[in-house]
Amino acid sequence: MSVPQVFAQNHADTLAEQLQATAKNSVKRMPAEMIRTMQDAVETVRQSEIESKAKQVGDQAIDAELKNWKDESVRLSDLWKNGPIVLMWYRGGWCPYCNIQLRAMQQKLQAIEGAGAQLVVLTPEIPEKAKETASKNDLAFVSLFDSNNDVARKYGLVFKLPDPIVPIYRDRLKLNEFNGNDAMELPLSATYVIDTDGVIRYAFLDADYKKRAEPSVVVDEILKLTTPKR
Repeated sequence: MSVPQVFAQNHADTLAEQLQATAKNSVKRMPAEMIRTMQDAVETVRQSEIESKAKQVGDQAIDAELKNWKDESVRLSDLWKNGPIVLMWYRGGWCPYCNIQLRAMQQKLQAIEGAGAQLVVLTPEIPEKAKETASKNDLAFVSLFDSNNDVARKYGLVFKLPDPIVPIYRDRLKLNEFNGNDAMELPLSATYVIDTDGVIRYAFLDADYKKRAEPSVVVDEILKLTTPKR
């Protein structure tokens, strides 16, 4: 299969299909013991009930003021007053699943904006790293720095890495270099659609980092808010 054919196939695949393919390749590349350790950690996070304890559909969104890598301040409520926003967290440029999701959202950016919404991406990785992530993925949107996961924590999305996987994230992935601190914690890769009243109208919450909100579903949820009712 030629490079253009490969690109066309990846472009046509749903995000879920791309993530599943990456997960299958990881199983082939990584030691079986590491795969089991990572999966056990996912279940540990799920058993903490973080998915049900986080902000849900119908809840009031948390407002916050954050800075992007250009050192510009952005207040979330100033954005959603002008139209719905898609509020999405990614864990960091070190995460292949995050990079796949970011590229998929980039491909749907025109549809998201055409539906009348703005994409707002939050990440715990420091601005310099976020800029590198955007560059390598050809992203046209800017991420906001959620320092120390402060905003994610208010949404109920933050969890401490289970002890068995801490060495992987600390020593192999160098999480401290990306986040600018030694806290071994991450946010769920959550996606919310928030309306102009600051109310959450769609929420994707999954303890499994290999699962993400499907961009086409996000667009459909925006259209429910922005399409005039007959």
